Amino acid sequence: MSHFVTIQTQIRDVAALQDACTELGVGLEQNANARGFLNQQRHGDYVIRLRGPYDIAAKKLTDSDSYELSTDWWDGHVEKEVGKDYGHLLQLYAVHKTMREARKKHLRVTRRQEQDGNIKLILGGS
Repeated sequence: MSHFVTIQTQIRDVAALQDACTELGVGLEQNANARGFLNQQRHGDYVIRLRGPYDIAAKKLTDSDSYELSTDWWDGHVEKEVGKDYGHLLQLYAVHKTMREARKKHLRVTRRQEQDGNIKLILGGS
């Protein structure tokens, strides 16, 4: 019985995902296998290599330019590193994606960490 759970996301920019992984202190490997419970594996176009015993596989959807994420949520290992339902990972992905797009438009970006853990971005003209 597989413990892997798959969700579709709006991840479309691998470079922004790489930046988010770097900020989290985890690796992003291309064309690899993600680890799961009892040595189960899930192949991914990209794998977010976590510090704990499990990883996250990102597989490109055939009818879209988005990736779905699959991981083994058992025992809270993945949640400790990337947040509930990938929340912290997806927040950092959105931050880095926004910053990349703003820079393309020559906008100035100021990033501020709020006390509640949220990240606030302020965009302005150059």
